[in-house]
Amino acid sequence: MSITCKEELKVHQDKVNQTIQAYGCRILVCCGTGCIASGAQKIYDEMVKLCSGMDNVKVEMQKDLPHLGELGVVKTGCQGLCELGPLMRVEPYDYQYVKVQLSDCKEIVDSTVKEGKPVERLFYKTKEGELCSHPDDIPFIGKQTRIVLENCGKIDAESIDEYIGVGGYSALAKALLDMTPEEVIDEVDKSGLRGRGGAGFPAGKKWKQVARQPEKLRYVVCNGDEGDPGAFMDGSVMEGDPYKMIEGMTIAAYAVGAQEGYIYVRAEYPLSVKRLKMAMAQAEEYGLLGDNILNTGFNFHLHINRGAGAFVCGEGSALTASIEGNRGMPRVKPPRTVEKGLWEKPTVLNNVETYANVPKIILSGAEWFRTIGTEGSPGTKTFSLTGAIENTGLVEVPMGTKLREIIYDIGGGLKSGAAFKGVQIGGPSGGCLVEEHLDAVLDFDSVKKFDAIMGSGGLVVMDENTCMVEVARFFMSFTQRESCGKCVPCREGTKRMLEILEKIVAGKGEMEDLDRLEELATMVKSMALCGLGKSAPLPVISTLKRFRDEYEEHIVQKKCRAKVCTALRQFHINAEFCKGCGKCAKNCPAGAIFGKAKHPYVINNDLCIKCGACKDNCNFDAIYVEA
Repeated sequence: MSITCKEELKVHQDKVNQTIQAYGCRILVCCGTGCIASGAQKIYDEMVKLCSGMDNVKVEMQKDLPHLGELGVVKTGCQGLCELGPLMRVEPYDYQYVKVQLSDCKEIVDSTVKEGKPVERLFYKTKEGELCSHPDDIPFIGKQTRIVLENCGKIDAESIDEYIGVGGYSALAKALLDMTPEEVIDEVDKSGLRGRGGAGFPAGKKWKQVARQPEKLRYVVCNGDEGDPGAFMDGSVMEGDPYKMIEGMTIAAYAVGAQEGYIYVRAEYPLSVKRLKMAMAQAEEYGLLGDNILNTGFNFHLHINRGAGAFVCGEGSALTASIEGNRGMPRVKPPRTVEKGLWEKPTVLNNVETYANVPKIILSGAEWFRTIGTEGSPGTKTFSLTGAIENTGLVEVPMGTKLREIIYDIGGGLKSGAAFKGVQIGGPSGGCLVEEHLDAVLDFDSVKKFDAIMGSGGLVVMDENTCMVEVARFFMSFTQRESCGKCVPCREGTKRMLEILEKIVAGKGEMEDLDRLEELATMVKSMALCGLGKSAPLPVISTLKRFRDEYEEHIVQKKCRAKVCTALRQFHINAEFCKGCGKCAKNCPAGAIFGKAKHPYVINNDLCIKCGACKDNCNFDAIYVEA
C-alpha cells in the first residue's frame, strides 16, 4: 500500500483509529530494553497465550460497559518507570500496573480483561500509601511534559499504522505539500530548537548552513550513539517511537536538499536497530520513505550504521569517519561538518531527540514551541534519572525546570531518606551539581555557569554515601579509556590525571597533587582537539571546587568519609557482639584475623587487604568499618 497524498493519509488515520476503538480491551506491555530485562517478553507471550481464542467472545464486563469485543495485546516502548518494571497498561480503563510478574497474568485476564475490575495490588503506591490507578496519577509520570516521548508507552512500537493513527506523518505531508524547503528551515530556526546531543547548537542555523553550500550532494545523519554511562534517552525513543525520529530526519532532508541519510546506532542497542529497520521498511512500503515520497518526486533513503561502542564516536567528525569505514577519530576544524561532513559533503548532524522534536514544530508552529521552556532554550528535555533515587526512569520536562522538582517531585526523592549530596549531569563529560544548585533552572546556558554541561541528558543522583573523589576517578577512568589518542593533551593529560586520582584514593596522595590536577585539567580543557576531550576534566574541576575538603581528607587524614575507598578502610571486631565462632578467620584470604574459639577475635589491619570477606561472613554483625 502506498500513500500518495494528504487525503489518503487522513483516510488511513481514521481507519486505524476505528480499528483501535473497536477493541473491547487493549493490553499494552512495556517492551523497552529495561522491562525486557525484567521479563516483559515472557509476560507479553503469556498474555497473548491467555487472550488467544477470546476474540469476539461476548463477556459482560460491567453493566455500564460495552460487551467485550476484540482483544489486543501489543508491545510498547518505555512507559517511563524503569525502576518498577515490568510495566503494563490496560485500556480502556487506563490502568497502570507495575512490577508485573508472570504469575499475575491470569489474574489480570480474569479480573481486568473479562470483568473490568482492577488488580489493585499491582498499582503504584506512593510513600503515603496512596494507590495510583492511572499513569497520570503517578507523580513521576503526571508531572512530566511529554513531546518527544508523547507516544512512548501508548502505541505499538512496531506498528506504523498506530503512529499514523496518532497523527504521524502529518508533519511530513505538511512540509512536502504546503511548505518550501526554505519555509521549513525558517520554522525550525524561529522555534529556537537547539541540538539535544549536548552542545546545544541551534538546529535551524545548522540546517541553513548546509542548505546554502554550493555542493548539491548532501547528507542527513542521526547520532544515536549515546555513549554516556547511565544515559538511555535516545535508545528509548528509537525503541518506543522510531517513526517520529525518522519523520523528523525526512523533513530535515527535504529542507536541506539531501537524498541519503544515515542513523548511527551503538552496538549495545540491538532492539533499537531491530525496530528502526522495521520502521524503515514499513515507511517505504507506505510511500513515506524512499522514492517519490507522497508522490512529490522527493526521494530520501535511510541506512543504519552500527558503531562499535566507542565513546568518541559521539563527536561529529569521528562519527562520520566511522560511517565511512575509517577509525573514529575527530579532526581539526574548520572545515566543519556542515561544510565537509560525510564523504566531505555538507552534512546535517543532529541526535535522536533533536529530530524527534521536528514533526511537532512543523505541525504546531514555532510560536507554540517557544511557549515551552526558556527564552534561550525553548522546548523540553529528556533525562534518564538514575542513581540513589527512589524512582529511576525516563523523564521529559520543560527546559528551565528546577533540579529540585526533577529529583523530589518527579523522582520521589532519595532512597531510604538519605541526604542529597550531588548529581552528575552530562555524563563523564559533565559536572557535578550540589545542594546549592537544587533551585537552579536546567537549560543549556545556566548549567555552564556551574562548570557543567547539559550533555545528552544523563542525571546520576548521589547521596551522602558517595565518595566524590571516587566519582571523579571513575569518570576520568572512563574518558581516559575512551580517548581516541589522536591529540596529546587528551591522550596524556587524562592519563596523568587518572594516575593522580588513583594515587589519592589509594591513600598515597600529597597536597601538591591537587595543584597538579587543577593545572592538568585547565590544560586539557583548553587544548584538547575535540569537544569530548575539552569536557573530560569537568567532573574533576567541579568536584575539586565543591568537595575539596574530601580530597584533603583522603590526603591528610587518609580518610574516606563515605567508606568507599577500599585502601582507606579499616575493619574492626566489636568484642561485645563477637561470639568467637571463628568464621571470619576461616574466610580471611590474608590470614589477618586472630583469636581462639568462644573468645572475641582481632583483626590486624597491617595484614588486612580490605576485601570485606570477614564482614560478609559474620552472622552476628560484629565487624564494622572505620573510614
